[in-house]
Amino acid sequence: MKIQDFKRNLAVAAETLVVIIVTAALVAACGGGGGGSSSGGSSAAQSISVPVLMSDAASEDWSTIGVKLLSLTLTKSDNTTFAVTLPATPTALNLAQLDNLDEIISSVALNPGDTYTGATLTLSANPGDVTLITSPDPEVGFPAAPGVQIASAVIQIQGATGSTGNKVVSVPVTFATPLVVPTVAAAASGTPAIDLEVDLNHPSFIVAHVPPSAGTTIWSVNFNGPVRHKPSGDIRRLVLRHMYGTVASVSSDNTSLTFTKDMAHVPIVTPESGVATNQSITVLADSTNGTLFYDVAAKTKTTITDFSAASSVLATGKFVRVAARYQQNGSLVATRIWVGPTFNSVWISPEGHVLHANTSGNTIVVSNELGQPVTMTINSATQFFFRQPENALADVTPISTNGLAFLQAGNIVRGFKVHAQADVTTSPMTATTIDIETAAYQGKINTNASGVGFTKTFSTASDDYTVPSSGVMGYISTSSPNGSDPLTGASINGFKYWNFAYPTIVDSGLTVITDFVNATGGNVSFGSSAAYTFYAHGETYARWGDAADPSGWTVPWMVVEPTNTPKGTASVMSAASAGISTFTMTIPGGSQAVTVDVNSNSGQATLVYVVSRSADVVTVTPLDISAATSNGAENLATLTQDLSAGTAKVQVSAVPQSNGHLKAYVLTVYTGTQPIN
Repeated sequence: MKIQDFKRNLAVAAETLVVIIVTAALVAACGGGGGGSSSGGSSAAQSISVPVLMSDAASEDWSTIGVKLLSLTLTKSDNTTFAVTLPATPTALNLAQLDNLDEIISSVALNPGDTYTGATLTLSANPGDVTLITSPDPEVGFPAAPGVQIASAVIQIQGATGSTGNKVVSVPVTFATPLVVPTVAAAASGTPAIDLEVDLNHPSFIVAHVPPSAGTTIWSVNFNGPVRHKPSGDIRRLVLRHMYGTVASVSSDNTSLTFTKDMAHVPIVTPESGVATNQSITVLADSTNGTLFYDVAAKTKTTITDFSAASSVLATGKFVRVAARYQQNGSLVATRIWVGPTFNSVWISPEGHVLHANTSGNTIVVSNELGQPVTMTINSATQFFFRQPENALADVTPISTNGLAFLQAGNIVRGFKVHAQADVTTSPMTATTIDIETAAYQGKINTNASGVGFTKTFSTASDDYTVPSSGVMGYISTSSPNGSDPLTGASINGFKYWNFAYPTIVDSGLTVITDFVNATGGNVSFGSSAAYTFYAHGETYARWGDAADPSGWTVPWMVVEPTNTPKGTASVMSAASAGISTFTMTIPGGSQAVTVDVNSNSGQATLVYVVSRSADVVTVTPLDISAATSNGAENLATLTQDLSAGTAKVQVSAVPQSNGHLKAYVLTVYTGTQPIN
């Protein structure tokens, strides 16, 4: 598969990733405007406002993956470009917090009828421009201590260019489906979206090269390759990360609040003071369902349908935290607003992934951005919310008003992405409200016609889960709307699934459950014990309150994910037959070899990366073996030569097949100084 094909075909799996979403909308949701080349000019009356957002998915190993976005350009079909206006200070983002959430970056005005085929990100690539802080409890075998910041001297950013102090890395991305900017009338009834993602858990993104003897562990960060494009669904279903800002004004008719967006430091500081941007955000009060309004200093909560009663609290210069949702026309409606006298007063309540859910102690522990565990007490007054922006009433209605009962029922597990509001005067702090932003269940798939179960193990055994304990979590109702087909645009109702490598090929409809059960039934074994057997894995973001289970979690979709093997030794690779080459692989401690299938067919080719270390320099080089490319055959011959000695160290990311083979999605080959397992 060509790297361009990879970018078109990689899935949204619930693995850690960066995503940039450019959503064509009718009404300007945020200020900041857009610059551009000669292709970008248009009158404001004719243009379509396009908000620009960033997002990713979760990572078990990292609490902070900090990057600095310097610029973003969109590429038109005639190869001219349009520059997105960003803050003068480089936009610092912690990708580990954007777990399938979207961070509003800017907005641009585009001409109806224009076609955009790609984008280019420019990231700062000087030492210290990428911040890596480990999780408080990373997975077993992770080659760094918990809760530590990786020294910038051992972080190497692949593809960096420029002089010392001005190094950058440019990341071009081709859109899977071109964006044709709609007319104003068309945008009012349906707004398209374009998602660009960097998979944070992709095998080539962050590579830790640990030498077998005395030596320095080098962390290679590779943005070119993991970046991909994914067709996006309804703008109203986008879950936006909470925004922070400084109050600018309340409209004269009290229907809207305008604030200047603030970003947290990366890494965060204590107390957090925020970094001002030049981006203006306007949000509406929910005049129908009400907006929940919290005065942090007074410790009060009210429901408002406009800002008349809250205008005195929302004085210019006050700080706010805002949970908002998009309407179809692109305007932003606030579902919850917190206001306080300082940035830290609205920031201090923890945001992060659930690290531990302790039913014995009635607490949850959240991993913060410094890799530190933050403990919160859950009591009978704690309210749990589940973000459902497509359902305005549900988005402001708690799914539980008795947090203690909710926790004890096992309704929250490690890996959920949450943002809490807590009473910080107690020790440990007491959670008053908790927004569940994504309810991620993942692990070994146990499935049948009734639903899906997950078996997941962590480095802390008490976090392990088999969910649900009864066997399976039900599929959503066959009548529940569930997005559209990425290729045809046809609406989908009921459960759907796709292979991680092919997000545009979605299985749905009458036979989807049978297809899914058959696709996930394979396993491979490197030995007789269970520790050496690998099964199909997957992930979902569960849905609360579906018609199939109005008071519980159900499975709307599944991503069948590749299983990552340990580093092992590859035999000599066979010559390709019908585009499939094979080699056998053994892993340390295993008693038998497993056959690995390497595909070089166009559109299906295995992604091959060569990781080479010489002294303390690590390079990650993609090797395009697709038969569709001019050098595919040559690169396949190079790969064959690399494996010709039968002693090459490799790592495979693959889906186990029913015939006992591993169908390689990513193959990493190590040359030069070899890493430890």
